[in-house]
Amino acid sequence: MALVQIDNISKIYQTGVVQVKALQDVSLSIDEASFVSFVGPSGSGKTTMLNLIGCLDKPTKGKIFVGREQVDAFDRRQSAMFRGSALGFIFQSFNLFPVLTAYENVEYPLMMIKNESTSKRKEKVLKILDSVGILNQKDKFPDQLSGGQKQRAAVARALITHPKLVLADEPTANLDKKSAINIIRLMRTMRDEFKTTFIFSTHDPEVMKEAEVIYTLEDGRLV
Repeated sequence: MALVQIDNISKIYQTGVVQVKALQDVSLSIDEASFVSFVGPSGSGKTTMLNLIGCLDKPTKGKIFVGREQVDAFDRRQSAMFRGSALGFIFQSFNLFPVLTAYENVEYPLMMIKNESTSKRKEKVLKILDSVGILNQKDKFPDQLSGGQKQRAAVARALITHPKLVLADEPTANLDKKSAINIIRLMRTMRDEFKTTFIFSTHDPEVMKEAEVIYTLEDGRLV
């Protein structure tokens, strides 16, 4: 069953008098519990695609469905609520709060959108930190963690609310080769455990090998 359905989307940015066609007439579908990568050179439209699926931007034309929701029709408030309840995000720069410990960074989404007791939150956070292999780093701040450990914390944070879909934009760009492969394999393991769909972008051939489905973008078109 398709979790993401994209129908003839285009995205055009206006920069002064210049039009930039970031995406052009792209259609595709992504099944539930998939492990999918968008690949292509810089400027091919990978990040734009993830931003549209993630309700961070809207297409110039076309429709985008995530589950049964037509997300391109959401207003700003609806988009924010959907991101908080149904989506997880992993960024290449980790985006951890520097003043919070690894534990507190992972706990943060639960405090924002879930009305749960402290004990229940603690149970969930400790379990997911253990699953991603950094339970013993839970009391450290981001500047005390390695790049790989930071990204493991980011994976845990993205999964803590049990989203239907996790979007990862170049999640290995700031990691060495070994750490990059380990993070992608961790994401796939988490997909198997939680049945969450992962969609990520990359231009790293080694990382591409770990994807189960690959969509190649070139000059905003699916090729």
